[in-house]
Amino acid sequence: MNLPYEQKITIKAWAEEDRPREKLLALGRRNLTDAELIAILIGSGSTTESAVDLSKRILYSCNNNLASLAKLSVQDLSKFKGIGEAKAISIIAGLELGRRRKDTEFSNFDKILTSKDAFDLLAPYFADLLHEEFWVLMLNKANKVLHKSLISKGGQAGTIADPKIIFKAALEHNAANIVLAHNHPSGNLKPSQADLDLTKKLKDAGKLLDIGVLDHLIFAGNSYTSFSDEGHF
Repeated sequence: MNLPYEQKITIKAWAEEDRPREKLLALGRRNLTDAELIAILIGSGSTTESAVDLSKRILYSCNNNLASLAKLSVQDLSKFKGIGEAKAISIIAGLELGRRRKDTEFSNFDKILTSKDAFDLLAPYFADLLHEEFWVLMLNKANKVLHKSLISKGGQAGTIADPKIIFKAALEHNAANIVLAHNHPSGNLKPSQADLDLTKKLKDAGKLLDIGVLDHLIFAGNSYTSFSDEGHF
């Protein structure tokens, strides 16, 4: 016989040593597992399993990879028994806060001296995206970051990067140099011929405006390809 809603297995009903909230208070947040942290977000499990067990099941479906978990939608998470829309939203919101925290850690970047500098700065913006986006870093003559601009969003197969919009943004921020970046949701780091043609077109246009196009990065997961490092510049 199913238990009534009020008798679902809440965190308060667990043995004290199994309560992640109390464990966090007593031992600190770093002593909690990923499943225990997610259990705090969702608060309760179902009639047949605790929130921690439910969290373990969700993580297992993602190969215990938080980056894969962050890609799940409300609809995906709601397919798990015990996860309704509200709990799914709590999980997504918690992971998004973590992503934004990482974003702010790079907000005080000084100069872009290598492709890795540009990757570290822009990686939080491309994390977990299932569609393509095109971004541009605006730099001064000393390659200090002036601004980051999202130029366009597209689908899984591509996005449109209009040179007029790119250089309008560069001129508005008095950029002396720019770095181009977009992602490949497919995971393929190899630039397409369209990527190469666009980069050449933008480099040529930049010369006319005295704005240097220093690099073009392709993001895929936790990796990237730099056109400059690969000799395309």
